[in-house]
Amino acid sequence: MAVRDVDPGGEHPTAGLSEVVHQRHRLGILTITSRARQAEFGYLQEALGLTSGNLSTHLTVLEDAGLVRVERGYQGRRARTWVSITGAGRAALAAEIAALAALVREHDEAMDTGHAGGGHERDT
Repeated sequence: MAVRDVDPGGEHPTAGLSEVVHQRHRLGILTITSRARQAEFGYLQEALGLTSGNLSTHLTVLEDAGLVRVERGYQGRRARTWVSITGAGRAALAAEIAALAALVREHDEAMDTGHAGGGHERDT
């Protein structure tokens, strides 16, 4: 059998994944902040199992992309950092979830039709 495309002109669902959003920790930051008005830095660090340096790096990427807002302040005498998702961040998260859902649908359809290779068959 030769390689064949089910939809040769179609774009693969992974084309809709964002390099900024898709990284698992950044996706975690966006999903956590989408459910809360704000998330405290320490909570994100613990929930995602990151060092403070790693979390800071991911937050910088998201903040530079305009997907989160990072606010520093004090709660009593303790310095705190709060993270909130922006409108652009909500839109990026929704697009990422839609792309992942399309990928799952394509995979499930391939499994149902016996084309587990994603619609490609090849002789070895």
